[in-house]
Amino acid sequence: MWKRYFTVPTLDEALELLSDRGGEARIVAGATDLMLELERGQRPGIDTLIDITRIPDLDSIEEDSQGWVHIGPLATHNHCAGSQLIVEHAFALAQACWQVGAPQIRNRGTVAGNLITASPANDSIPALMALGAKITLRSAKGDRVIPIDAFYEGVRRTVMHDDEILVDIAFPNPPDGTRSTFFKLGLRRAQAISVVNAALALQMDGEVVRSAGITLGSVAPTVIHADEAEEFLVGKQLSKETIEQAAILAAAAAKPIDDLRGSAGYRSEMVRICTLRGLRSLMRGTERLEVPDEPVMLWGAGEGHQIERLPEVVEHIPGTKIETTVNGKAYSVDGGHEKSLLRFLREDLGLTGSKEGCAEGECGACTVFLDGAAVMACLVPAPRAHGAEIVTIEGLGGNGKLHPVQRAFVEEGAVQCGYCTPGFIMSGVKLLEEKSQPSRSDIEQAIAGNLCRCTGYYKIISALELASRFGGQGTGGTGG
Repeated sequence: MWKRYFTVPTLDEALELLSDRGGEARIVAGATDLMLELERGQRPGIDTLIDITRIPDLDSIEEDSQGWVHIGPLATHNHCAGSQLIVEHAFALAQACWQVGAPQIRNRGTVAGNLITASPANDSIPALMALGAKITLRSAKGDRVIPIDAFYEGVRRTVMHDDEILVDIAFPNPPDGTRSTFFKLGLRRAQAISVVNAALALQMDGEVVRSAGITLGSVAPTVIHADEAEEFLVGKQLSKETIEQAAILAAAAAKPIDDLRGSAGYRSEMVRICTLRGLRSLMRGTERLEVPDEPVMLWGAGEGHQIERLPEVVEHIPGTKIETTVNGKAYSVDGGHEKSLLRFLREDLGLTGSKEGCAEGECGACTVFLDGAAVMACLVPAPRAHGAEIVTIEGLGGNGKLHPVQRAFVEEGAVQCGYCTPGFIMSGVKLLEEKSQPSRSDIEQAIAGNLCRCTGYYKIISALELASRFGGQGTGGTGG
């Protein structure tokens, strides 16, 4: 999929490489979109990847002295969903990020990468647009700041230059009285691309709307504002009649097309419904009921934060060794630089427990732990393993004993054809590290990214409930 892969310890070195290679190079942060785009030929001419995930402090979320909230280029969707600052002051963004993919995807996928992919169906774009975000792009020539409304030129097209890195996403901390929400309509509850989505942010002065942001996704070539609906709400109270008229105006702003996920007519009507429901929830103060107070992350004690930087630039080309630790054992492998982590584990290390069910991050059969966090190995470049610690299904248990989750799967008869089982077990193990006594909802969140084609979820859920009664964590992580 690529010829050269660089891991860099500083942004300056990443910028220098981008400047040297022009349009042939791309930045790797989460790579959950980029891996698929390269595999499908959607990024022709790209032969060099520049990995910035070893640069410290790029995953921060913080407020500055002027009241602007800043999101770093390596902040993941889980970071945003779990950030108290975002949850308290920009709930629509936390809500949108929590609905992206599944925990394993949210542990890798970054908000910055979501913006750069520039799909009109992306979930974080409407929320940031409703909040009035701006984006800072950096090249060797300096920085430029772009309002998010001006960042997009069309489907998967932005104003970003080939030599630029997105280094900051910022929005003004909404004033007191501001409330926001995000509504997403997909074809299933998790791992779904939006058929329609809508972000709503209202600044209230008592019962009266002082300002309004209503942004719509998956209904035009880019995410758009429902301008007439926004203007209509200003100066009015959220009465039944006002909400219904605003929803009609929002639907009129949509310019959807027919595709496999829905017809244009259906999308326009769903814009009305989503706007209607969103405004009603803000009026009633119920917008936070659908998001758990402590969402399942599957990111371990490190909470998905980046490890220490590498001491120097590493270029992975034929002949370069990938030095990594898998299940507590050190490996030094000559090869694998052009593969996914899943293929590297299976083909170069002979660890075939992790399965390839889709190679698109949809089924979870390839779930492994990368530096403590659960990820989809099919969407991680193999060179990311260099200097990392990885745990696969083979590394659970120890001293001839099964991990409590493995034992529970046996006792409950949760293993059917068995193909998906390693992924489910890995998700279950990480869940019980976070929550020793998970609720039924916690379990469902944890396995949202794992697909069983035998439709055997009842036994899988009961196995994870049983494992929690066994004592949950047991041994695991080193291979014994």
